[in-house]
Amino acid sequence: MNSERATQTSAFGTRGKISHDSSHFYSSRLYAHQVEEDTTTPYVENPIPAKYLNQIFTTTSEQMSQLPDSCLHLMVTSPPYNARKEYDDDLTLKEYLTLLDAVFRETWRVLVPGGRACINIANLGRKPYIPLNGFIAQIMIEIGYLMRGEIIWDKGSSAGSSTAWGSWLSPSNPTLRDVHEYILVFSKGRFKRENNGREATIERDEFLECTKSVWQFSTESAARIGHPAPFPIELPRRLIELYT
Repeated sequence: MNSERATQTSAFGTRGKISHDSSHFYSSRLYAHQVEEDTTTPYVENPIPAKYLNQIFTTTSEQMSQLPDSCLHLMVTSPPYNARKEYDDDLTLKEYLTLLDAVFRETWRVLVPGGRACINIANLGRKPYIPLNGFIAQIMIEIGYLMRGEIIWDKGSSAGSSTAWGSWLSPSNPTLRDVHEYILVFSKGRFKRENNGREATIERDEFLECTKSVWQFSTESAARIGHPAPFPIELPRRLIELYT
């Protein structure tokens, strides 16, 4: 039996989190109109047809017709940023967000109750700065997803070193250099997902590291991979280990 006393939300916070009772916080007016967790819909998990397993489909995720309803545990994506790369369509901001909305609604269809959606995104521009992470979070919440949190991917020493030297030693227009991206994490309808007898594979130390809100690992080299938007394998690997 643990000898530490249970804790509750207090005026000055609490140091302990063992047997913590946070009901006082969640009954506040701040949470009065938040999306509520769905604890009544029965858990459903439909099998994916065998012919579609371990396949890559070069088609739009707006319509994933190969997949039945409620069949996936996790979606990990880094959508095109609409930043005028060679693979982008140069959409307006409204058109771009409409595209993402369609994809994430289809993702809702194929996820099981409690299934997780993880979205890697960077913000764009400086005149003005476009907070794509905020726009995407709002889209997901309006669809009905529950936001679990956000991970800051600290790209650290592997990030670019360019800067706006024209503002050096002058406060006229200093420009921030982004050395991070976001990984936004959501659940479909509820926070817990049924295990159905499956065992977790993540080790203790990696679990402790991955549950921190800042992750540090290098970017991937576009020149080495031969693709304009390479995806570091470490990013989906961690998400798969933690969320499935």
